[in-house]
Amino acid sequence: MAFPEGFLWGAATAAFQVEGATDVDGRTDSIWDAFCRVPGNVVGGHTGEPGADHYRRVDQDVAMMAELGLGAYRFSIAWPRVRPDAGAVNQAGLDFYKRLVDTLLEHDIKPWPTLYHWDLPQKLEDTGGWANRDTAYRFAEYAETIVDALGDRIESWTTLNEPWCAAFLGYAAGIHAPGRAEPDAAVAAVHHLLLAHGLAGEVIRSRDKQLGITLNMYPIIPADPDSAADRDVARRLDGLQQRIFLDPLLCGYYPADIVKDLEPFGFSKVIQEGDLKIINAPLDMLGVNYYTEHYVSAEPGDEGPSPWVGVEKLSFPKRDAPVTDMGWEVRPDGLTSVLLRVHNDYPKVPLYITENGAAFQDLHDGDGVEDVDRTGYLESHLRAAHAAIAAGVDLRGYFCWSLMDNFEWAEGYAKRFGIVHVDYDTQVRTPKRSARWYSAVARSNAVAS
Repeated sequence: MAFPEGFLWGAATAAFQVEGATDVDGRTDSIWDAFCRVPGNVVGGHTGEPGADHYRRVDQDVAMMAELGLGAYRFSIAWPRVRPDAGAVNQAGLDFYKRLVDTLLEHDIKPWPTLYHWDLPQKLEDTGGWANRDTAYRFAEYAETIVDALGDRIESWTTLNEPWCAAFLGYAAGIHAPGRAEPDAAVAAVHHLLLAHGLAGEVIRSRDKQLGITLNMYPIIPADPDSAADRDVARRLDGLQQRIFLDPLLCGYYPADIVKDLEPFGFSKVIQEGDLKIINAPLDMLGVNYYTEHYVSAEPGDEGPSPWVGVEKLSFPKRDAPVTDMGWEVRPDGLTSVLLRVHNDYPKVPLYITENGAAFQDLHDGDGVEDVDRTGYLESHLRAAHAAIAAGVDLRGYFCWSLMDNFEWAEGYAKRFGIVHVDYDTQVRTPKRSARWYSAVARSNAVAS
């Protein structure tokens, strides 16, 4: 099953999850450093230390990527490492990313940076965080610093990773940093994150670089299609999960039904004249992160705090399907669905799968990790991606999540997504069965039958 010529094969990480070294070389606190210190926020009381010690082991890790035959590395840049407290530029932090990029290029691996993967400087959160419009302008300043420093070596730039999580998990449900449960702040954060993307996009485009953003997408399916209540919950979740981002980015407007739903939370008040034009700047690529489907009912369930503002009564009924260690159903056909949806319902834009992967209970038996379940997960999802290409989708690359085991946000180190096993005590890396399999796919540009 061959993929198009030039298809980009890579793997992905995020700075806070892998770098460690959270208090060295001038780096200051991010919202995740502060969030981790609050008892009960993160499983096991875990923090960003040690991560996968990527900050100190970057040469080793890039050499490992080269051995696996990866063509690209999607990584994020830590805002508080480069502009601590959102202030003056920290040269030591900037030099780390220069070294990372140079090392990647020496190994013929394409650098694919994301400017923001959730590690807002805590000092900006102290002044309101993403609920404060000013944060969008501080992000544009930070973007200018990075692009001017690295733009001579990097063509493709992603502004934000999963703004849905940053806004709704962080400011509505409070289960991600900064841990706030304030619906008004969450909907303001949605707009200010998109504005930040647009303002940073102006910087990126002015340097003749390619502009992208990454969204997490899921088919959202009413449990009972004949139930008006289930259909309405599915509509609301789809609007808050997908359309509230896709519509302004690709069409220049917010979905009218969601604007109406969010009126009690002051959403329209944060939108100023000219904002949507800034947000709607042309994209050169759209990243799609995909893990599972949402099968939703209007019947109340024990789901914990709802990240979907204005949707408090809902549940996710269980279906007969295998699940990952996160409890997420394995639904590869959903990947085909979301790719086709963007292709069919929106102005055309090149697509990349920027995250796709699964956590499983990996057992290192001393010789290695035979993660058959993860290998099967990746194969089934690559077949789903190929089906989308066959249906006409302009899909140009795939990034496995993740390159190696790391800090899994509120789950701490309890969940392993990597195709490379990391022993957190010794920091020894061991490629798993899935890494060997994925390496063969990347080298051959095909999935064997």
